[in-house]
Amino acid sequence: MNHPAFAQGAVAVVTGGASGIGLAAAKKLASLGLRVCIADLGADRLARAREAIASVARGGDADVMTSETDVGRVEALVALEVAVADRFGGTDILMNNAGIGPRSTVLGPAESWARTLDVNLWGVIHGTQVFVPRMLERGQPGLVINTGSKQGITTPPGNPAYNVSKAGVKAYTEALEHELRNTPGCQLRAHLLIPGFVFTELTASGRTEKPAGAWTPEQTVDFMMERVAANDFYILCPDNEVPRSLDERRILWAAGDIVENRPPLSRWHPDHAEAFKAFASTKK
Repeated sequence: MNHPAFAQGAVAVVTGGASGIGLAAAKKLASLGLRVCIADLGADRLARAREAIASVARGGDADVMTSETDVGRVEALVALEVAVADRFGGTDILMNNAGIGPRSTVLGPAESWARTLDVNLWGVIHGTQVFVPRMLERGQPGLVINTGSKQGITTPPGNPAYNVSKAGVKAYTEALEHELRNTPGCQLRAHLLIPGFVFTELTASGRTEKPAGAWTPEQTVDFMMERVAANDFYILCPDNEVPRSLDERRILWAAGDIVENRPPLSRWHPDHAEAFKAFASTKK
């Protein structure tokens, strides 16, 4: 079964929709009869994506809209919301999916930190604050799906700016869902998409062939649709390398650093590596 928001004629807005998970989501929704707007950067990328979406949309190109939008700028999202309302009458599904991952260290570079937070975190906050008030006014079943990351939960070493941005998305989306579910008569719900290893532009790192361990964006979107219909808030995706059981142990260990007063990121600390390995191999 599909969620009631995935209804023919409903309107979905997907940021970061020109490639990867965003494009796969836009195509899936269009194939169900929804009208879809994708927002991204790059006119050529958007044109190619529009053609791909229109080829599966029940209403063809008439059901597809594109917008060159920098989600890090709130005024760009305000203009997007108005444009979607003018074209389609409003928004029922908002997928705040745009994301980037330039390399960073704790001490810089400042530009990478600023841009990563602008897109990954402020893009989600801006998108939600701009779109949700009028989504609530519609009084119809609706969804806000924010794309997070396992790195925002277990915060592995390597790219702290990305981790901080995605940890913020998790906290923000949890607060959003709490507020929505405590709003009388509200039919709008929030979900946190937590992808596994997915082969996209962001993760390709120069590779042209999908690694065996990765899921495709389409697999990820199919899983997302299934878990949204099941009313899961945390949509924790496995992949071909990491099953849910291992993700659960990694997440529990990360929380245990606080409870057990271990060093931060103890999973990567030589004094705790063997303990984590034993913990990860046991069942809950």
